[in-house]
Amino acid sequence: MIASVRGTVTATGPDHAVIEVGGVGLAVQCAPGTIADLRVGQSARLATSLVVREDSLTLYGFADDDAKALFELLQTASGVGPRLAQAVLAVHTPDAVRKAIANADTAALTRVPGIGKKGAERLVLELRDRVGPVAVGPDGAAGVTGGAWPEQVRQALVGLGWTAGQADQAVAAVAETVDGATPPVPVLLKQAIRLLGRTR
Repeated sequence: MIASVRGTVTATGPDHAVIEVGGVGLAVQCAPGTIADLRVGQSARLATSLVVREDSLTLYGFADDDAKALFELLQTASGVGPRLAQAVLAVHTPDAVRKAIANADTAALTRVPGIGKKGAERLVLELRDRVGPVAVGPDGAAGVTGGAWPEQVRQALVGLGWTAGQADQAVAAVAETVDGATPPVPVLLKQAIRLLGRTR
């Protein structure tokens, strides 16, 4: 596994850069934002992920380890390969991706070429509990570490057939029981369904 490369940038293209390491030029596939920060003739370090296929070895490069980790996580979702994972990071920063998944913001995810509504919903469903903490922004917008769960539970309840008003009441009731660390969203959703089951 080639976890990172450091060397002189000898060439750049629209979707790749060549980094010379110990006399060997390594072609590294990069998002446009990463390539924009590279200068031919200058030294650079890229976090890398090696994708092995039967007929190819492809090295993908990232500005930092955070972007690389998210690239690898995205590929654990069904239907997401390395090219699509890199397309996500070409459109959004890692923080924006985490926030979109944590808050079930499918509109943001569908801005990535190749991801439709169903693909965005699948990303949210499969990765929401695995994207890690999302920083709370200055405007109070929150991700996993803040107030994402009420909206997630509310949307799930509406999707299961309850009205928006019933979902809001259940979320408010569940919120009163949360003290200290917030339980996982599925646990909170079950609690809300139990509450609504009594009133149906």
